[in-house]
Amino acid sequence: MARVTRTPSRTLLAALAAILLLPAVAMGQEAAPSMPEDPRAARFKEVERGLFTGFEVGYLGLFKTPLADAAKFPFAVGGGGNASGMLVGANLGYDVSSRVAVSLFALGGNARASVSYGAFSVFVGGGDLRVALLGASDKYGVERFHLYLHGRAGALLTSPEGLLGHTDVYLAGGPGVEYVTHLRHFAVGLATDAVYLAKVGAAGVAVTPTVSYTF
Repeated sequence: MARVTRTPSRTLLAALAAILLLPAVAMGQEAAPSMPEDPRAARFKEVERGLFTGFEVGYLGLFKTPLADAAKFPFAVGGGGNASGMLVGANLGYDVSSRVAVSLFALGGNARASVSYGAFSVFVGGGDLRVALLGASDKYGVERFHLYLHGRAGALLTSPEGLLGHTDVYLAGGPGVEYVTHLRHFAVGLATDAVYLAKVGAAGVAVTPTVSYTF
């Protein structure tokens, strides 16, 4: 009886050939090109927020300067009246949010009252809380302008001891404006504060231009 040899169907052969050729075809295909980046898209934060340091230099004025020790300064009896001078400060803080910031500050200044009272120095260290109430954007839609209120309190030392006193509690606060520059990390502003020395009961005002750098 003759042996019958069966030949695989053409369909099966074609399927096997396609399976074998698939890897080669896949390797030969090039990946689709990625979409070009929009040159107008921002590649960094326009306004930095976080840890910052700042500096301020400006005017300090007191509406009255009481005398603490008449025996030590007999020529200043009756007080020295108004006093004015310069205030220099530095701070280190953190932006809790885009509108709220907390910081530690240090101030130093000199002021001069009447001729009989003379000049004195003040040194302050304490904390500051700032809240931005209003914001305005530039023509690119970036919020760079802020109107804020802040308050600060700290321990104050005066020199010479016995003139205006020696230790006191420094309270200050008021409105300010700030502009975040196009240099990103830098901001400039102006603060106008009401000042009060709690122990001697002396009120005054401080006006200080400010500059800050956010890391």
